[in-house]
Amino acid sequence: MAKTDSFFIRASTPTNGVTYAESSVDLGSYVDALGKSVLRIHNISVEYGGPLSAYAGAVNSSTQTSFQLTTQSQGLMVQVTDRSVISSGSLAIATGAANVEMMSEALNIAPQNWTKGYLVGVEQIYLGVDQTFDHCDRVSIVLECTVETLTAAGAMALALSQQ
Repeated sequence: MAKTDSFFIRASTPTNGVTYAESSVDLGSYVDALGKSVLRIHNISVEYGGPLSAYAGAVNSSTQTSFQLTTQSQGLMVQVTDRSVISSGSLAIATGAANVEMMSEALNIAPQNWTKGYLVGVEQIYLGVDQTFDHCDRVSIVLECTVETLTAAGAMALALSQQ
C-alpha cells in the first residue's frame, strides 16, 4: 500500500474525577499485520473538557488532568518509559486566595516531537485519563495520521521501540 494523504482520527474518554478511565480506539481499518499495512501518527491535539467547560477549583487548591495514549490497555497512568506509550500530557490548574487562576498544559511526549512521527502496528490503541479532582468531563484527541506499507526497516524500528 502506497503512502496516503493524511487523515484524522478522533477519540474521547469520559472522566469521573475519581478513577482511571480508558477507551479503546479501533485501528483495524488502517492496520493489517498480514498485509503489512501500518499507521503513522504525525501529530496529536488534545482537548480537556468541552469548548465551553469551566475550570473552577476551590480557593488555594490545585488539580490536574492527565491523559495517555498507549498501544496496550492499562489499569492506571504509566511512565513515559513504558514501551506502550505513544503520547502523554496533562493540564494543571491552581487557584490562589484571590481566585487568581493558573493553567498549564503540557505534552510530555507527542508524535510531532519525533522526526517521522510514531509508527503503530496494533489494531487497537487506548486513550487513558485520570485526574485529581473532577473539573472536566472528558479528554478528547485528534490524531493526524497516514497509512503506509511496513518495510523491513520499519518492522525493525517497530519491534525495537514498542509492542
